[in-house]
Amino acid sequence: MSDIYEQIGIHIRELRTALRGNGISQEELAKAVKTTANTISRWETATYKPSISDLERLAQFFGVPMASFFSKAEPGSRAKALLTAAADLDDDDLDEVVLYARFRKTQQLRRKR
Repeated sequence: MSDIYEQIGIHIRELRTALRGNGISQEELAKAVKTTANTISRWETATYKPSISDLERLAQFFGVPMASFFSKAEPGSRAKALLTAAADLDDDDLDEVVLYARFRKTQQLRRKR
């Protein structure tokens, strides 16, 4: 099975090409999420690995939950992706990621009620 970043890249491309019925260009998406078209291309081909903040900006732009970037991946790969993304963070940043995850989980629970 393909790697988590390949799955994320496929999902970014699917969202981009389906947006507004006709899709948008990599340049348009790059401008919307404040990056370069080259970076979008490299995310879509899994040459670059988008960070959690990159995925958050993409999720907000497309109006999808961040978890959608991980849903098609192999079992356990969501946790693996989070561990990989957080591996080099210092303690304060890691604490912030944990607090953010708890905040998002609370938001989801409230929406389900």
